[in-house]
Amino acid sequence: MESCEKTPVSGREIIDMAGRKVILPETINSVFAGSFYGYTMLASLAPEMIAATPMPARECDKRYLHPHLHDLPVIEKITEVDALAKVKPDVIVVWADKEQPFHKKSEAVCDSLGIPFVYAIVGNLGDVEDFPAAYEFLGKLLGCEARAARLAEYCRETLAEVTTVVDRIPERLRPGVYYAECENGLATEFDDSLHAHLFRLMGDVNVHRGHIAEHKGLEPVTFEQIEAYNPDVIIAWSRSFVKNVMLDPRWNEIRAVRNHRVYPIPNVPFNWFDRPPCFMRIIGLKWLAHLLYPNDYAVDLVKETQQFYALYLDKEISAEEAGRIIAQET
Repeated sequence: MESCEKTPVSGREIIDMAGRKVILPETINSVFAGSFYGYTMLASLAPEMIAATPMPARECDKRYLHPHLHDLPVIEKITEVDALAKVKPDVIVVWADKEQPFHKKSEAVCDSLGIPFVYAIVGNLGDVEDFPAAYEFLGKLLGCEARAARLAEYCRETLAEVTTVVDRIPERLRPGVYYAECENGLATEFDDSLHAHLFRLMGDVNVHRGHIAEHKGLEPVTFEQIEAYNPDVIIAWSRSFVKNVMLDPRWNEIRAVRNHRVYPIPNVPFNWFDRPPCFMRIIGLKWLAHLLYPNDYAVDLVKETQQFYALYLDKEISAEEAGRIIAQET
């Protein structure tokens, strides 16, 4: 991955995504984002500049992550003042939602430490449509404009091609999809949940309708509800769940199970669908469109995965390895 060139401009001014004028240090060498949303995007854009991580890298993920990210200090929130003072990044990225763009607690911490901060704003914190603008802003912030432009353009192209396919599918031919969370599959997300964002882009195919009450989601459901939904397709957190339901006579009454349309969600180095809702959703769009509309979106998903990992993670992977990632066998 090409490194970001530093921008040695004294007192450089930038307008952040909340419209604030921010004076940055002469040279930015390190950056911190106090959430998984910002951290993951930075991990794809300028990993060598990240000062700390909100969660340690899993061993299975390290193969796909820049070496700088393997053993970073762990700081889960911007409000961990002492830990943040130790790493003292040159700039802090506050990841925010369009509906609530300002975080007063985060601002107070940054001000107390004398660290400049900028807002990166994305709808529902993880809406793919807003990723290109976020990439371009962060690229300007860190001096990575050229790389950010490539990542943003790939995202826009993916959105355009998938949207074109979905718009051609009559509503009556769009499959009903159930998102099976937790090991037993008895938790899911309402159709307006930030965690189920890709379902809306697939033609609003989520079978579980309602309003998300809390940010965390994970709405409990009964097996009887799933029976009533009788989804055409199930996507699941857990590969073991997928194996188990295929052998369970009760679950075999569900259309998706009976027709062998139950799929584990690829999840290295981050989940392709959710938790965290991150840049991996871009390849997740291609994956989901191919699963739901295989005849209309007949892409070579293995090749698409190889290209995506090369671009966003600077990682060349074989076709065999791409296949294992897609099947959640890594």
